[in-house]
Parts: sequence; C-alpha cells; structure tokens
Amino acid sequence: MEITRSDVENVAQLAKLKFDDDEIDQLRQQMSSIISYFEKLSELNTDDVAPLSHVLDITNRMRPDEVRESLPQDIALSNAPVSKRGYFSVPKVISND
Repeated sequence: MEITRSDVENVAQLAKLKFDDDEIDQLRQQMSSIISYFEKLSELNTDDVAPLSHVLDITNRMRPDEVRESLPQDIALSNAPVSKRGYFSVPKVISND
C-alpha cells in the first residue's frame, strides 16, 4: 500500500501538526516503508501460533488485599514540603486564561 501525500496531510491534520512540503514528502516515504514492513509480516503463516499478551509466561505477584489502618494524617503530611489545613498543598496548574 502506497501512502499518498493526502494521507500524510490528513494524519497531520488529525494530530494538529503542521509540516512543510519537504517534511511531508519525507513522512510519506517513512510511512510507506512502515506499511510495507507490516505487509511483509502478513505473509507469514501464523495458523499454529496461539495469541498471547506477553512473550514471557509471567504473572503479577500481588499481595493479598487486606483492610488495615491507614497512616495517621500527621505522619502522612510529615514529609510534605507544604501542607495547609491538614492537606497537601501544591501549586495551581490550571488557569482560567
């Protein structure tokens, strides 16, 4: 499958990116190369290959979920750089501008 200039421009618009003509041509070539690689992979016979979510046979080792006492508020806040009225205080990161 050949990626067209229009395809690259459409993806760029969806991603809210702007590229000049040279960059669009370069991206078109790179995307075409990636797609051709996936087309080559689709030629492989995978009939006897079971689907998997991880290449290694591993599982998460989780501790039991037990109800227990939480940290007292004063200990939880003891290492906080700034606390106010019993809560962590952090700088404002959202503005109304």
